[in-house]
Amino acid sequence: MIKVLFVCLGNICRSPLAEAIFNHKIKNLGLEGKFKCDSAGTSDFHIGELPDERTLKCASKYGLKINHRGRQVNRTDFRDFDYILAMDDHNLRSLNNLKVRFNFQEKEIHLMRDFVSDWQGMSVPDPYYGGEEGFEEIYQILDEAIDSFLHKIKVTHQLYA
Repeated sequence: MIKVLFVCLGNICRSPLAEAIFNHKIKNLGLEGKFKCDSAGTSDFHIGELPDERTLKCASKYGLKINHRGRQVNRTDFRDFDYILAMDDHNLRSLNNLKVRFNFQEKEIHLMRDFVSDWQGMSVPDPYYGGEEGFEEIYQILDEAIDSFLHKIKVTHQLYA
Protein backbone atom coordinates (compact mmCIF):
# COMPACT_ATOMS: atom_id res chain seq x y z
CA MET A 1 0.00 0.00 0.00
CA ILE A 2 1.28 3.45 -1.00
CA LYS A 3 0.63 6.07 1.66
CA VAL A 4 0.22 9.75 0.75
CA LEU A 5 -0.10 12.70 3.15
CA PHE A 6 -1.14 16.19 2.01
CA VAL A 7 -0.08 19.02 4.35
CA CYS A 8 -1.06 22.67 4.68
CA LEU A 9 -1.09 25.05 7.64
CA GLY A 10 -4.41 24.45 9.39
CA ASN A 11 -5.71 21.33 7.61
CA ILE A 12 -9.09 22.89 6.82
CA CYS A 13 -8.65 24.28 3.28
CA ARG A 14 -5.98 23.04 0.88
CA SER A 15 -4.92 19.68 2.29
CA PRO A 16 -8.40 18.20 2.88
CA LEU A 17 -9.39 19.31 -0.62
CA ALA A 18 -6.24 17.68 -2.03
CA GLU A 19 -7.05 14.50 -0.10
CA ALA A 20 -10.59 14.47 -1.53
CA ILE A 21 -9.41 15.07 -5.11
CA PHE A 22 -6.77 12.34 -4.77
CA ASN A 23 -9.23 9.82 -3.34
CA HIS A 24 -11.74 10.60 -6.10
CA LYS A 25 -9.12 10.13 -8.82
CA ILE A 26 -7.75 6.84 -7.48
CA LYS A 27 -11.29 5.51 -7.12
CA ASN A 28 -12.04 6.42 -10.74
CA LEU A 29 -8.82 4.67 -11.78
CA GLY A 30 -9.76 1.54 -9.83
CA LEU A 31 -6.68 1.94 -7.64
CA GLU A 32 -8.22 2.77 -4.25
CA GLY A 33 -7.05 -0.52 -2.74
CA LYS A 34 -3.45 0.41 -3.48
CA PHE A 35 -3.42 3.70 -1.58
CA LYS A 36 -3.96 5.18 1.84
CA CYS A 37 -4.40 8.93 1.85
CA ASP A 38 -4.73 11.51 4.63
CA SER A 39 -4.14 15.18 5.29
CA ALA A 40 -2.76 17.19 8.19
CA GLY A 41 -1.62 20.66 9.19
CA THR A 42 1.67 21.94 10.50
CA SER A 43 -0.16 24.12 13.04
CA ASP A 44 -2.51 23.23 15.86
CA PHE A 45 -5.01 25.97 14.94
CA HIS A 46 -7.90 23.75 13.83
CA ILE A 47 -7.44 20.35 15.47
CA GLY A 48 -10.74 18.47 15.50
CA GLU A 49 -12.54 20.97 13.28
CA LEU A 50 -14.39 20.24 10.06
CA PRO A 51 -12.93 21.69 6.86
CA ASP A 52 -13.73 25.31 6.04
CA GLU A 53 -17.28 25.67 4.70
CA ARG A 54 -15.87 27.08 1.44
CA THR A 55 -13.74 23.95 1.04
CA LEU A 56 -16.80 21.78 1.55
CA LYS A 57 -18.82 23.86 -0.94
CA CYS A 58 -16.06 23.63 -3.56
CA ALA A 59 -15.70 19.88 -3.04
CA SER A 60 -19.46 19.40 -3.34
CA LYS A 61 -19.48 21.33 -6.62
CA TYR A 62 -17.13 18.69 -8.08
CA GLY A 63 -18.84 15.69 -6.50
CA LEU A 64 -16.06 15.12 -3.96
CA LYS A 65 -16.68 13.71 -0.52
CA ILE A 66 -14.73 15.06 2.44
CA ASN A 67 -14.89 13.13 5.68
CA HIS A 68 -12.12 14.73 7.68
CA ARG A 69 -11.37 16.54 10.91
CA GLY A 70 -8.35 18.82 11.23
CA ARG A 71 -5.25 17.27 12.76
CA GLN A 72 -1.62 18.22 13.22
CA VAL A 73 1.32 16.43 11.62
CA ASN A 74 3.02 14.12 14.11
CA ARG A 75 6.07 11.89 14.37
CA THR A 76 4.32 8.76 13.14
CA ASP A 77 3.39 10.51 9.88
CA PHE A 78 7.08 10.59 8.96
CA ARG A 79 7.34 6.88 9.65
CA ASP A 80 4.08 5.81 8.04
CA PHE A 81 3.71 7.88 4.86
CA ASP A 82 5.68 7.22 1.68
CA TYR A 83 4.89 10.62 0.17
CA ILE A 84 4.45 13.84 2.14
CA LEU A 85 3.31 16.76 0.01
CA ALA A 86 3.46 20.34 1.31
CA MET A 87 1.24 23.04 -0.12
CA ASP A 88 3.74 25.89 0.20
CA ASP A 89 7.28 26.90 1.19
CA HIS A 90 6.31 27.77 4.76
CA ASN A 91 4.88 24.29 5.36
CA LEU A 92 7.78 22.69 3.51
CA ARG A 93 10.22 24.40 5.90
CA SER A 94 8.13 23.36 8.90
CA LEU A 95 8.02 19.75 7.71
CA ASN A 96 11.76 19.71 7.02
CA ASN A 97 12.39 21.02 10.55
CA LEU A 98 10.09 18.37 12.00
CA LYS A 99 11.75 15.53 10.11
CA VAL A 100 15.09 16.51 11.66
CA ARG A 101 13.55 16.86 15.12
CA PHE A 102 11.82 13.48 14.76
CA ASN A 103 14.99 11.87 13.34
CA PHE A 104 13.65 11.15 9.84
CA GLN A 105 16.32 13.07 7.91
CA GLU A 106 16.09 10.67 4.96
CA LYS A 107 12.38 11.39 4.42
CA GLU A 108 11.84 13.43 1.26
CA ILE A 109 9.18 16.12 1.43
CA HIS A 110 7.77 17.49 -1.84
CA LEU A 111 6.01 20.70 -2.78
CA MET A 112 2.62 19.83 -4.26
CA ARG A 113 3.20 21.75 -7.50
CA ASP A 114 6.65 20.23 -8.12
CA PHE A 115 5.00 17.47 -10.15
CA VAL A 116 3.84 19.96 -12.81
CA SER A 117 6.90 20.91 -14.87
CA ASP A 118 5.78 24.50 -15.50
CA TRP A 119 5.01 25.13 -11.81
CA GLN A 120 7.92 23.54 -9.93
CA GLY A 121 8.86 25.43 -6.78
CA MET A 122 5.56 27.28 -6.67
CA SER A 123 3.08 27.22 -3.81
CA VAL A 124 -0.59 26.35 -3.74
CA PRO A 125 -1.93 29.70 -2.45
CA ASP A 126 -3.78 29.76 0.85
CA PRO A 127 -7.40 30.79 0.15
CA TYR A 128 -8.38 31.18 3.82
CA TYR A 129 -8.53 34.99 3.94
CA GLY A 130 -10.16 35.42 0.54
CA GLY A 131 -13.47 34.61 -1.04
CA GLU A 132 -14.87 31.54 -2.75
CA GLU A 133 -12.95 32.30 -5.96
CA GLY A 134 -9.73 31.38 -4.11
CA PHE A 135 -11.12 27.93 -3.38
CA GLU A 136 -11.98 27.47 -7.05
CA GLU A 137 -8.42 28.51 -7.93
CA ILE A 138 -6.85 25.99 -5.55
CA TYR A 139 -9.19 23.28 -6.83
CA GLN A 140 -7.88 23.85 -10.37
CA ILE A 141 -4.26 23.94 -9.17
CA LEU A 142 -4.64 20.79 -7.07
CA ASP A 143 -6.52 18.93 -9.81
CA GLU A 144 -3.65 19.46 -12.24
CA ALA A 145 -0.90 18.80 -9.69
CA ILE A 146 -2.55 15.59 -8.47
CA ASP A 147 -2.90 14.33 -12.05
CA SER A 148 0.84 14.85 -12.53
CA PHE A 149 1.66 13.30 -9.15
CA LEU A 150 -0.50 10.27 -9.91
CA HIS A 151 1.21 9.82 -13.27
CA LYS A 152 4.61 9.77 -11.53
CA ILE A 153 3.37 7.33 -8.87
CA LYS A 154 1.83 4.97 -11.43
CA VAL A 155 5.11 4.87 -13.38
CA THR A 156 7.34 4.62 -10.28
CA HIS A 157 5.30 1.81 -8.74
CA GLN A 158 4.19 0.22 -12.03
CA LEU A 159 0.51 0.54 -11.18
CA TYR A 160 -2.12 -0.43 -13.66
CA ALA A 161 -5.85 -0.41 -13.04
